[in-house]
Amino acid sequence: MSETIQVSLRGARREFFLNSRNLWLKLHDVVIVQSEQGESVGRVHLKDPTLVGLKRPGNVTREIIRKATEEDLDQDDHNKALEGDAFEYCKQRIDARELKMDLTEVEAAFAGHRITFYFSAEQRVDFRELVKDLAARFRRRIELRQIGVRDEAARLSGVGRCGREYCSASWLPELRPIGLHVAKDQRLSLNPSQISGPCGRLLCCLRFEHEFYVQSRKRFPKEGKVLQTAVGAAKVLSIDIFRDRVTLRAEDGATRTVPLADLKKEVEAAPAAAAPAPEPPRAPSRRPEGRPRPKAGPEGPRPGASAPAPAEAALQGGGSDAAERPAGGPDAASRSDGERRRRRRRRNRRGGPGGPGGAGGPPTPQDGA
Repeated sequence: MSETIQVSLRGARREFFLNSRNLWLKLHDVVIVQSEQGESVGRVHLKDPTLVGLKRPGNVTREIIRKATEEDLDQDDHNKALEGDAFEYCKQRIDARELKMDLTEVEAAFAGHRITFYFSAEQRVDFRELVKDLAARFRRRIELRQIGVRDEAARLSGVGRCGREYCSASWLPELRPIGLHVAKDQRLSLNPSQISGPCGRLLCCLRFEHEFYVQSRKRFPKEGKVLQTAVGAAKVLSIDIFRDRVTLRAEDGATRTVPLADLKKEVEAAPAAAAPAPEPPRAPSRRPEGRPRPKAGPEGPRPGASAPAPAEAALQGGGSDAAERPAGGPDAASRSDGERRRRRRRRNRRGGPGGPGGAGGPPTPQDGA
Protein backbone atom coordinates (compact mmCIF):
# COMPACT_ATOMS: atom_id res chain seq x y z
CA MET A 1 0.00 0.00 0.00
CA SER A 2 1.39 3.41 -1.01
CA GLU A 3 2.16 5.97 1.66
CA THR A 4 -0.07 9.06 1.82
CA ILE A 5 1.76 12.33 2.44
CA GLN A 6 0.41 15.83 2.89
CA VAL A 7 2.24 18.46 0.86
CA SER A 8 2.09 22.25 1.23
CA LEU A 9 1.59 24.00 -2.10
CA ARG A 10 1.51 27.61 -3.21
CA GLY A 11 -1.06 29.85 -1.59
CA ALA A 12 -1.21 28.03 1.80
CA ARG A 13 -2.90 25.04 0.15
CA ARG A 14 -2.29 21.57 1.51
CA GLU A 15 -3.21 18.42 -0.33
CA PHE A 16 -2.53 14.69 -0.03
CA PHE A 17 -0.43 12.76 -2.52
CA LEU A 18 0.62 9.16 -2.93
CA ASN A 19 4.24 8.20 -2.52
CA SER A 20 3.88 5.35 -5.00
CA ARG A 21 7.57 5.55 -6.00
CA ASN A 22 8.63 4.89 -2.39
CA LEU A 23 10.80 8.01 -2.17
CA TRP A 24 12.78 8.55 1.00
CA LEU A 25 11.20 11.75 2.28
CA LYS A 26 11.31 13.73 5.49
CA LEU A 27 9.54 16.86 6.69
CA HIS A 28 10.09 20.08 4.72
CA ASP A 29 11.62 18.29 1.74
CA VAL A 30 10.92 20.06 -1.56
CA VAL A 31 9.13 17.75 -4.02
CA ILE A 32 7.54 17.90 -7.45
CA VAL A 33 3.91 16.69 -7.47
CA GLN A 34 1.08 16.30 -9.95
CA SER A 35 -1.45 19.13 -10.02
CA GLU A 36 -4.22 20.52 -12.18
CA GLN A 37 -1.72 22.60 -14.15
CA GLY A 38 0.80 19.81 -14.66
CA GLU A 39 3.73 19.82 -12.25
CA SER A 40 3.94 21.93 -9.09
CA VAL A 41 6.48 22.52 -6.35
CA GLY A 42 5.64 21.76 -2.75
CA ARG A 43 7.07 20.85 0.62
CA VAL A 44 6.37 17.78 2.74
CA HIS A 45 4.13 18.97 5.54
CA LEU A 46 2.87 15.76 7.18
CA LYS A 47 3.84 12.15 6.65
CA ASP A 48 1.24 10.42 8.82
CA PRO A 49 -2.11 12.26 9.15
CA THR A 50 -3.28 9.96 11.97
CA LEU A 51 -0.61 11.34 14.32
CA VAL A 52 -2.43 14.67 14.58
CA GLY A 53 -5.96 13.25 14.60
CA LEU A 54 -6.67 13.63 10.88
CA LYS A 55 -8.46 10.91 8.98
CA ARG A 56 -6.53 9.24 6.23
CA PRO A 57 -8.04 10.46 2.93
CA GLY A 58 -9.77 7.90 0.76
CA ASN A 59 -9.62 8.81 -2.93
CA VAL A 60 -6.09 10.06 -3.52
CA THR A 61 -4.96 9.64 -7.12
CA ARG A 62 -2.19 12.21 -7.60
CA GLU A 63 1.36 11.22 -6.93
CA ILE A 64 4.67 12.66 -5.84
CA ILE A 65 6.84 12.59 -8.96
CA ARG A 66 10.31 13.21 -7.55
CA LYS A 67 12.38 15.15 -5.07
CA ALA A 68 13.24 18.62 -6.33
CA THR A 69 16.66 19.02 -8.00
CA GLU A 70 18.80 22.12 -8.37
CA GLU A 71 17.25 22.88 -11.76
CA ASP A 72 13.80 22.60 -10.21
CA LEU A 73 14.71 25.03 -7.46
CA ASP A 74 16.13 27.53 -9.97
CA GLN A 75 12.97 27.29 -12.03
CA ASP A 76 10.88 27.87 -8.92
CA ASP A 77 12.86 31.02 -8.05
CA HIS A 78 12.32 32.29 -11.59
CA ASN A 79 8.59 31.66 -11.34
CA LYS A 80 8.34 33.54 -8.05
CA ALA A 81 10.00 36.58 -9.60
CA LEU A 82 7.58 36.35 -12.53
CA GLU A 83 4.61 36.15 -10.18
CA GLY A 84 5.69 39.31 -8.34
CA ASP A 85 6.08 41.23 -11.60
CA ALA A 86 2.72 39.99 -12.89
CA PHE A 87 0.97 40.93 -9.66
CA GLU A 88 2.18 44.55 -9.79
CA TYR A 89 1.38 44.97 -13.48
CA CYS A 90 -2.08 43.47 -13.10
CA LYS A 91 -2.88 45.84 -10.21
CA GLN A 92 -1.91 48.80 -12.38
CA ARG A 93 -4.13 47.70 -15.27
CA ILE A 94 -7.07 47.07 -12.91
CA ASP A 95 -6.81 50.62 -11.58
CA ALA A 96 -6.36 52.05 -15.07
CA ARG A 97 -9.47 50.31 -16.39
CA GLU A 98 -11.42 51.01 -13.17
CA LEU A 99 -12.47 47.40 -12.69
CA LYS A 100 -14.28 46.50 -9.45
CA MET A 101 -12.16 43.51 -8.51
CA ASP A 102 -9.57 42.72 -5.85
CA LEU A 103 -6.50 40.82 -7.00
CA THR A 104 -5.69 38.09 -4.49
CA GLU A 105 -2.78 36.06 -5.80
CA VAL A 106 -0.81 35.22 -8.93
CA GLU A 107 0.45 31.69 -9.58
CA ALA A 108 2.73 30.68 -12.44
CA ALA A 109 2.80 27.09 -13.65
CA PHE A 110 6.03 25.24 -12.92
CA ALA A 111 6.81 24.93 -16.63
CA GLY A 112 6.20 28.67 -17.07
CA HIS A 113 3.67 28.34 -19.89
CA ARG A 114 0.68 29.68 -17.91
CA ILE A 115 -0.04 32.41 -15.37
CA THR A 116 -3.18 32.26 -13.26
CA PHE A 117 -4.60 35.38 -11.60
CA TYR A 118 -6.98 34.86 -8.65
CA PHE A 119 -9.34 37.71 -7.76
CA SER A 120 -12.52 38.35 -5.77
CA ALA A 121 -15.42 40.57 -6.74
CA GLU A 122 -18.96 41.18 -5.55
CA GLN A 123 -20.41 41.12 -9.06
CA ARG A 124 -19.55 39.78 -12.49
CA VAL A 125 -16.57 41.54 -14.04
CA ASP A 126 -15.84 41.96 -17.74
CA PHE A 127 -12.05 41.44 -17.84
CA ARG A 128 -11.60 40.70 -21.54
CA GLU A 129 -9.55 43.83 -22.16
CA LEU A 130 -7.48 43.10 -19.07
CA VAL A 131 -6.61 39.64 -20.43
CA LYS A 132 -5.42 41.23 -23.66
CA ASP A 133 -3.13 43.58 -21.72
CA LEU A 134 -1.64 40.74 -19.68
CA ALA A 135 -1.15 38.46 -22.69
CA ALA A 136 0.60 41.22 -24.64
CA ARG A 137 2.96 41.89 -21.73
CA PHE A 138 3.98 38.37 -20.66
CA ARG A 139 3.48 36.35 -23.88
CA ARG A 140 2.00 33.42 -21.98
CA ARG A 141 -1.35 31.86 -21.52
CA ILE A 142 -3.39 34.02 -19.14
CA GLU A 143 -6.15 32.67 -16.91
CA LEU A 144 -8.29 34.69 -14.48
CA ARG A 145 -10.27 32.89 -11.77
CA GLN A 146 -12.84 34.50 -9.52
CA ILE A 147 -12.88 33.05 -6.02
CA GLY A 148 -14.97 33.72 -2.92
CA VAL A 149 -13.86 35.49 0.20
CA ARG A 150 -13.48 32.17 2.05
CA ASP A 151 -11.19 30.81 -0.64
CA GLU A 152 -9.27 34.06 -0.57
CA ALA A 153 -8.68 33.74 3.17
CA ALA A 154 -7.65 30.11 2.70
CA ARG A 155 -5.07 31.00 0.05
CA LEU A 156 -3.62 33.99 1.88
CA SER A 157 -3.85 32.41 5.37
CA GLY A 158 -3.41 34.37 8.59
CA VAL A 159 -3.98 34.22 12.35
CA GLY A 160 -7.49 34.12 13.76
CA ARG A 161 -8.87 35.53 16.99
CA CYS A 162 -7.98 32.28 18.74
CA GLY A 163 -4.27 32.95 18.08
CA ARG A 164 -3.88 30.06 15.63
CA GLU A 165 -3.74 29.82 11.87
CA TYR A 166 -6.98 29.90 9.93
CA CYS A 167 -8.76 26.55 9.91
CA SER A 168 -9.47 26.94 6.20
CA ALA A 169 -5.77 27.39 5.48
CA SER A 170 -4.33 24.88 7.95
CA TRP A 171 -6.37 21.68 8.07
CA LEU A 172 -9.98 22.14 6.94
CA PRO A 173 -10.27 19.98 3.80
CA GLU A 174 -13.51 21.48 2.44
CA LEU A 175 -15.15 24.90 2.73
CA ARG A 176 -18.84 24.18 3.18
CA PRO A 177 -21.54 26.87 3.63
CA ILE A 178 -22.46 27.83 7.18
CA GLY A 179 -25.94 29.00 8.16
CA LEU A 180 -27.01 31.26 10.99
CA HIS A 181 -28.89 28.38 12.63
CA VAL A 182 -25.53 26.92 13.62
CA ALA A 183 -24.82 29.94 15.81
CA LYS A 184 -28.34 29.80 17.27
CA ASP A 185 -27.95 26.15 18.24
CA GLN A 186 -24.74 27.03 20.10
CA ARG A 187 -26.49 29.89 21.97
CA LEU A 188 -24.01 32.43 20.62
CA SER A 189 -24.54 36.15 20.28
CA LEU A 190 -25.83 37.02 16.82
CA ASN A 191 -23.63 40.08 16.66
CA PRO A 192 -21.85 39.80 13.27
CA SER A 193 -18.61 41.21 14.64
CA GLN A 194 -18.39 38.37 17.20
CA ILE A 195 -19.25 35.37 15.03
CA SER A 196 -17.61 36.44 11.76
CA GLY A 197 -14.07 35.72 10.65
CA PRO A 198 -11.56 37.98 8.89
CA CYS A 199 -13.22 37.16 5.57
CA GLY A 200 -16.52 38.67 6.74
CA ARG A 201 -18.35 35.33 6.76
CA LEU A 202 -19.34 33.14 9.71
CA LEU A 203 -16.45 31.44 11.48
CA CYS A 204 -15.45 28.08 10.01
CA CYS A 205 -15.09 26.61 13.49
CA LEU A 206 -18.84 26.95 14.02
CA ARG A 207 -19.39 24.19 11.49
CA PHE A 208 -17.28 21.39 12.90
CA GLU A 209 -18.14 22.28 16.53
CA HIS A 210 -21.88 22.18 15.87
CA GLU A 211 -22.21 18.43 16.34
CA PHE A 212 -20.59 18.62 19.78
CA TYR A 213 -23.13 21.17 20.99
CA VAL A 214 -26.08 19.21 19.60
CA GLN A 215 -25.02 15.96 21.27
CA SER A 216 -24.16 17.64 24.57
CA ARG A 217 -27.51 19.40 24.89
CA LYS A 218 -29.38 16.11 24.62
CA ARG A 219 -28.25 15.29 28.18
CA PHE A 220 -29.84 18.43 29.63
CA PRO A 221 -33.48 19.45 30.05
CA LYS A 222 -34.74 22.12 27.68
CA GLU A 223 -34.62 25.71 28.80
CA GLY A 224 -38.00 26.92 30.02
CA LYS A 225 -39.21 23.47 31.08
CA VAL A 226 -40.78 23.08 34.54
CA LEU A 227 -39.39 20.15 36.54
CA GLN A 228 -40.82 18.45 39.61
CA THR A 229 -37.95 18.07 42.06
CA ALA A 230 -37.67 16.92 45.65
CA VAL A 231 -37.80 20.55 46.85
CA GLY A 232 -40.71 21.56 44.63
CA ALA A 233 -41.38 22.69 41.09
CA ALA A 234 -38.59 24.62 39.37
CA LYS A 235 -38.15 26.16 35.93
CA VAL A 236 -34.96 25.65 33.91
CA LEU A 237 -33.39 29.06 33.24
CA SER A 238 -30.09 28.10 31.59
CA ILE A 239 -27.67 25.22 31.17
CA ASP A 240 -23.88 25.00 31.11
CA ILE A 241 -22.72 22.10 28.96
CA PHE A 242 -19.05 22.62 29.79
CA ARG A 243 -19.47 22.50 33.59
CA ASP A 244 -22.52 20.20 33.63
CA ARG A 245 -24.62 22.64 35.60
CA VAL A 246 -28.25 23.76 35.41
CA THR A 247 -29.71 27.02 36.75
CA LEU A 248 -33.23 26.69 38.19
CA ARG A 249 -35.82 29.13 39.48
CA ALA A 250 -38.29 28.00 42.14
CA GLU A 251 -41.92 29.08 42.46
CA ASP A 252 -41.00 31.70 45.07
CA GLY A 253 -38.52 33.31 42.63
CA ALA A 254 -35.32 32.00 44.23
CA THR A 255 -32.66 30.79 41.79
CA ARG A 256 -30.04 28.11 42.33
CA THR A 257 -27.43 26.31 40.25
CA VAL A 258 -27.06 22.56 40.69
CA PRO A 259 -24.91 19.95 38.93
CA LEU A 260 -26.67 17.85 36.34
CA ALA A 261 -26.10 14.63 38.30
CA ASP A 262 -27.69 16.10 41.45
CA LEU A 263 -30.63 17.42 39.43
CA LYS A 264 -31.34 13.94 38.08
CA LYS A 265 -31.39 12.57 41.64
CA GLU A 266 -33.79 15.31 42.77
CA VAL A 267 -36.13 14.59 39.88
CA GLU A 268 -36.11 10.86 40.66
CA ALA A 269 -36.80 11.52 44.34
CA ALA A 270 -39.64 13.97 43.62
CA PRO A 271 -43.11 12.82 44.81
CA ALA A 272 -45.36 11.62 42.05
CA ALA A 273 -47.64 14.34 40.77
CA ALA A 274 -51.35 13.92 41.34
CA ALA A 275 -52.79 12.04 38.45
CA PRO A 276 -55.66 13.79 36.69
CA ALA A 277 -59.15 12.47 37.42
CA PRO A 278 -60.23 9.90 34.89
CA GLU A 279 -62.99 10.90 32.51
CA PRO A 280 -66.40 9.30 33.20
CA PRO A 281 -67.15 6.44 30.83
CA ARG A 282 -69.40 7.32 27.96
CA ALA A 283 -72.78 5.61 27.68
CA PRO A 284 -72.69 2.90 25.03
CA SER A 285 -74.58 3.73 21.89
CA ARG A 286 -77.77 1.73 21.30
CA ARG A 287 -77.26 1.94 17.57
CA PRO A 288 -75.66 -1.23 16.22
CA GLU A 289 -72.13 -0.83 14.91
CA GLY A 290 -71.89 -0.37 11.18
CA ARG A 291 -75.44 1.00 10.76
CA PRO A 292 -75.54 4.68 9.78
CA ARG A 293 -77.31 7.16 11.99
CA PRO A 294 -80.85 7.91 10.71
CA LYS A 295 -81.21 11.25 8.99
CA ALA A 296 -84.33 13.17 8.10
CA GLY A 297 -84.65 13.61 4.34
CA PRO A 298 -87.02 15.60 2.14
CA GLU A 299 -89.53 12.74 2.27
CA GLY A 300 -89.95 12.95 6.05
CA PRO A 301 -88.32 11.22 9.00
CA ARG A 302 -87.10 7.65 8.67
CA PRO A 303 -88.64 4.83 10.67
CA GLY A 304 -87.73 5.14 14.30
CA ALA A 305 -87.21 8.89 14.20
CA SER A 306 -89.53 11.16 16.16
CA ALA A 307 -91.75 13.48 14.17
CA PRO A 308 -91.30 17.21 14.71
CA ALA A 309 -93.66 18.90 17.09
CA PRO A 310 -96.47 21.05 15.67
CA ALA A 311 -94.74 24.16 16.97
CA GLU A 312 -91.57 23.23 15.16
CA ALA A 313 -93.59 22.52 11.99
CA ALA A 314 -95.19 25.91 12.28
CA LEU A 315 -91.80 27.61 12.66
CA GLN A 316 -90.57 25.77 9.61
CA GLY A 317 -93.19 27.32 7.36
CA GLY A 318 -96.92 27.71 7.75
CA GLY A 319 -98.67 25.91 10.65
CA SER A 320 -100.36 22.52 10.51
CA ASP A 321 -101.14 22.81 6.80
CA ALA A 322 -97.47 23.11 6.07
CA ALA A 323 -96.85 19.79 7.78
CA GLU A 324 -99.33 18.05 5.50
CA ARG A 325 -98.28 19.85 2.32
CA PRO A 326 -95.42 18.14 0.50
CA ALA A 327 -92.08 19.82 0.69
CA GLY A 328 -91.15 21.84 -2.34
CA GLY A 329 -93.94 24.49 -2.56
CA PRO A 330 -97.01 24.78 -4.85
CA ASP A 331 -95.30 23.17 -7.79
CA ALA A 332 -94.57 20.04 -5.76
CA ALA A 333 -98.21 19.92 -4.56
CA SER A 334 -99.63 20.13 -8.09
CA ARG A 335 -97.25 17.41 -9.26
CA SER A 336 -98.39 15.21 -6.38
CA ASP A 337 -102.10 15.70 -7.25
CA GLY A 338 -101.46 14.89 -10.91
CA GLU A 339 -99.57 11.76 -9.94
CA ARG A 340 -102.52 10.57 -7.82
CA ARG A 341 -104.95 11.12 -10.69
CA ARG A 342 -102.75 9.19 -13.09
CA ARG A 343 -102.48 6.27 -10.67
CA ARG A 344 -106.30 6.25 -10.23
CA ARG A 345 -106.84 6.10 -14.00
CA ARG A 346 -104.34 3.22 -14.33
CA ARG A 347 -106.15 1.26 -11.62
CA ASN A 348 -109.50 1.83 -13.36
CA ARG A 349 -108.10 0.51 -16.64
CA ARG A 350 -106.67 -2.59 -14.91
CA GLY A 351 -109.92 -3.24 -13.11
CA GLY A 352 -108.91 -2.12 -9.69
CA PRO A 353 -111.26 -1.25 -6.85
CA GLY A 354 -114.06 0.98 -8.04
CA GLY A 355 -113.31 0.31 -11.73
CA PRO A 356 -115.20 -1.57 -14.38
CA GLY A 357 -113.60 -4.88 -13.37
CA GLY A 358 -113.57 -4.19 -9.68
CA ALA A 359 -115.52 -5.71 -6.88
CA GLY A 360 -118.24 -3.06 -7.06
CA GLY A 361 -118.68 -2.91 -10.89
CA PRO A 362 -120.99 -4.82 -13.22
CA PRO A 363 -119.93 -8.31 -14.33
CA THR A 364 -117.89 -8.66 -17.48
CA PRO A 365 -117.71 -11.49 -20.01
CA GLN A 366 -114.34 -12.54 -18.65
CA ASP A 367 -115.95 -13.29 -15.28
CA GLY A 368 -118.17 -15.97 -16.89
CA ALA A 369 -121.50 -14.32 -16.11
